[in-house]
Amino acid sequence: MMVKKHLGLKQIAAKQQPASSQHTTAKIAPNVDHADALLWLSPTMQALKSQLDRIAKTKANILLRGENGTGKSQIASYIHQQSNITGNFVSTNMAAIPESLFESEMFGHVKGAFTDAKQDRQGRFSMAEQGTLFLDEVGTLTEPQQAKLLRVLETGEYEAVGSSKTQHASCRIISATNADLESQQQASQFRSDLYFRLNTMEFEIPPLRLRRTEIVPLADFFIQKHATAYELDVKPLSHAAQTRLQNYAFPGNIRELSHMMERAILLCDGTEIEESALSLKSVVTTEQSEPEMMTLDQAEQKLIKMALCQCHDNVEDASVLLGISKSALYRRLDKFDIKTR
Repeated sequence: MMVKKHLGLKQIAAKQQPASSQHTTAKIAPNVDHADALLWLSPTMQALKSQLDRIAKTKANILLRGENGTGKSQIASYIHQQSNITGNFVSTNMAAIPESLFESEMFGHVKGAFTDAKQDRQGRFSMAEQGTLFLDEVGTLTEPQQAKLLRVLETGEYEAVGSSKTQHASCRIISATNADLESQQQASQFRSDLYFRLNTMEFEIPPLRLRRTEIVPLADFFIQKHATAYELDVKPLSHAAQTRLQNYAFPGNIRELSHMMERAILLCDGTEIEESALSLKSVVTTEQSEPEMMTLDQAEQKLIKMALCQCHDNVEDASVLLGISKSALYRRLDKFDIKTR
């Protein structure tokens, strides 16, 4: 019964979409505030939000880095909302664009440019005019694709496939990746000049396992969301379920938590969502594994460097994360000769 109901809802939603948008990997997002979904509760995320709010008002290109499922696309949309840009937010999964269609998808084409080009089509840059173009999974770009994208970023110029008319890109670029771009550059798999064009400002999105205070509020948010979608009663998490969630590694991060709550709300028969309905995988976290032995000084240096990395070298935010005063952290920076930007 639930499967039939869900399929029916999907069919209704599909009929309401414009025909031109049903067969494309681009997605124009409506003006929706994602701040309630992100829940900036942890000190790390509050520090990140503060930085994003400042940078959002500028036109600087932004590179978001982090594991799969950490919410990079939602954060990109949040930046767009805070920027007060009047144009659309256009999201594009670069990994989903075939090599042969890259130019057509990104720059558009004119009627008759190739066999199946039966009418003119806008590219992503045109769709995002005076707005934001979000390039997800940029680490998957091939060398020819990188060269074509670099030209637009350097000169702001491009041509639609089959057209000799030069157009000018007028959008902000936000890109995201979970790949190690430094290693790819060393292996000559990712162009350094493109990397520096993309990362005018670079932000690391911490994984959910380092944002423990957000797990239960996010779980409650997803329970509400999925219960509403399936027209079911909202049921709270039991105390045991909350404890289990907070001790789980979440290798799939926020995306895994969302899917977990979707399953739980569908499988729950009682008045509360119990631990058994979570269907948790038995993943051993790095915190649970045998730690590498080191001296106390070495451990202290490692923790300080990790905190500074997560807080983008902001000493005040790092001191909050470490639970010590700012002056105490400065003394340790001098002691270990740790430099900040």
